[in-house]
Amino acid sequence: MNNDPSSRPTFGSAQSSSQPKAPNGGSQARSGMAQDARAKAGEVASKLGEAAQQAGSQAKQAASSLASEANQKAKGLMNQKVSLGAEFASHIADATKSAADRLDSNAPQIAGLVRDAAEKLQGFSSDLREQTVDDLVRTASDFTRRRPALVFGLASLAGFALFRVLKSNSSSGPDPRQGQRSASDRFAAGQYHGT
Repeated sequence: MNNDPSSRPTFGSAQSSSQPKAPNGGSQARSGMAQDARAKAGEVASKLGEAAQQAGSQAKQAASSLASEANQKAKGLMNQKVSLGAEFASHIADATKSAADRLDSNAPQIAGLVRDAAEKLQGFSSDLREQTVDDLVRTASDFTRRRPALVFGLASLAGFALFRVLKSNSSSGPDPRQGQRSASDRFAAGQYHGT
């Protein structure tokens, strides 16, 4: 080994400067690698975005499919209920006809009215059997458009009747304050009945 200090390379010596050096070569390599990394990151982000869009699209399709299935099942169930209602109306019409037949000997005029009602009910039952839920909704909607005042009046009447029923049920119970009053207080108020 050569221990001569002049033969050792030193910082800034001619030997280190004799190696070929491209101007800014290290920074260009770093910038090239950074661009490659950015490009790869962009590709990954793009692929992730596409995958997320595809997953979102599949989720929307699945939700739409489930909603469509549920809607079809609900319509099928409601159509079954409509046909059960039509069947029930038919049974009521038959019972009304037999009642009219029994009334025929004693009260022929009343029997005629009851028979007419039974025939109308039978016609209603037949019409109901031929309709789907969508048809019924459309018919009700058309009726509401043709006669909004009648529909509003019937809704008001039904609301008033419901209010009266609920109010009478709530006031029919014992008043909790009345149990706290003494017999002399009830007597003074005219509510004393001997006990």
